Amino acid sequence: MSSNPLGVHDRVQKKHTTAQKSGGVKYQSGNNMPSATGASNGSPELPAIPASDSNSEFAVLAGVRAVPLLNLDDDHSRHRRLGYVPIDLVLVLDVSSSMIGAKIALLKRAVEFVIQNLGPSDRLSIVAFSYDAKRILPLRRMSGIGHKDASLAASYLTIVGGTDIVGGLKKGVRVLEERKGRNPVASIMLLSDGQDGKGHSHLNINQNLPASICPRSGKAAIYPVHTFGFGLDHDSVMLNAISDASGGTFSFIESIDMVQEAFARCVGGLLSVVAQQVQLAMTTVSPGVRIGSITSGRHFNKNSGQGQQGIIDVEDLYADEEKEFLVYLSIPVATSKEKVEGKTLLLDVTCSYIDPLSNEKVQVKGVRVQIRRPEHLCPSDAVASMEVDRHRNRVWVVEGITEAKVKIEMEDVKGAQDVLDKHRSTLLSSASAQAGDWLCSQLEAELIEVKKRMASVKSYEKKGRTYVLAGLSSHSTKGLLLVGSRQSRSMMIL
Repeated sequence: MSSNPLGVHDRVQKKHTTAQKSGGVKYQSGNNMPSATGASNGSPELPAIPASDSNSEFAVLAGVRAVPLLNLDDDHSRHRRLGYVPIDLVLVLDVSSSMIGAKIALLKRAVEFVIQNLGPSDRLSIVAFSYDAKRILPLRRMSGIGHKDASLAASYLTIVGGTDIVGGLKKGVRVLEERKGRNPVASIMLLSDGQDGKGHSHLNINQNLPASICPRSGKAAIYPVHTFGFGLDHDSVMLNAISDASGGTFSFIESIDMVQEAFARCVGGLLSVVAQQVQLAMTTVSPGVRIGSITSGRHFNKNSGQGQQGIIDVEDLYADEEKEFLVYLSIPVATSKEKVEGKTLLLDVTCSYIDPLSNEKVQVKGVRVQIRRPEHLCPSDAVASMEVDRHRNRVWVVEGITEAKVKIEMEDVKGAQDVLDKHRSTLLSSASAQAGDWLCSQLEAELIEVKKRMASVKSYEKKGRTYVLAGLSSHSTKGLLLVGSRQSRSMMIL
């Protein structure tokens, strides 16, 4: 069990301790929560292991949760509501000939929605691309006149011709790279409904896009690109590759009337960033306990010091967002001291982040994860953690969908279906599924939908590939993603 006096998932307290400054780093002391993130948490898969036993793959769920905006102190909350952490946003929009009719009208409405939801400290630029790319709105503050200029630019969006996705994205990146002054949060939203007409593909995307969004040599991207595939004919593989390389998300807009809703969810997140460059750090405590592996999806992790230290780069956190990761430990037989004390100390889990308000580094008070080491287990010791089990289920389902995707891409329809059936069966037999866990129900529904879209190679190529890529993107970032159609859609709160 965790020795965290706050509990694993305690909500933020309204009172905050005074940050003690030391070398540019704010340290939080006492048992109160910091201003932007809740305390880091850790939960072992079992509360106890017999003292005479060892375990080579013991799971601990480590994570961090950002506070809800409404639970911040009064001054902090008021600043947030007023857009005190402003953003620089670039919309890169496809206006090729395939966007004719209702598509362009709904796109204009969605852009207007974005404009009206940005505050006077936020800045917006709009890039439109077809056979070439044009900056139809330079980076402007969304004050009264800025709103008017942006709305006018949106109303002038005009259908032209071909589709140069890479050219449009390069123009959008240039807006951010050449800007004078910088807001704390900067991002790009790219929407396209077609295939790139200049011969670019996901295979050469890294060579054709700037390092600030497609980094080389393992470096982190500077500007996340959130991509939106509009309709059934867009290049989902390319858009997913762009979002994956840049640290953004890929969303599938199957029905044209969902574009505003998809934009709203993305912008809502960008406007509620409360912590940047979040990093979880884990250090083993007892001799012999070692970190074997870390499951962190797309987030970079590092296991060092011969398994004694691990880090996960969590990136930015939105208000009330929670990210959790499975850390697998090797636990030896209990030492004489541990037998006397009846426990083994496993991990210290700490968190640091950059406060976008002050640009200072904040170190969050950590938690220590421990388990009991009795000679003999009692019945309650065999009860697995529901949180760990449900997260394992997520990883299991992602592995299944990924494996099925490989098979269907090789036109092995039966193989793909069998993989999905096997993973669904295992999911339903898990403890959390048996307990009626809501996430397990969503994961099962996702497996069923993926199987339906993999019923044939033709159906997969038409509707399945995009759906699968969007779902995997959501799981890898553990975000909120809108996929599907208005009649049948999955709001994957993951």
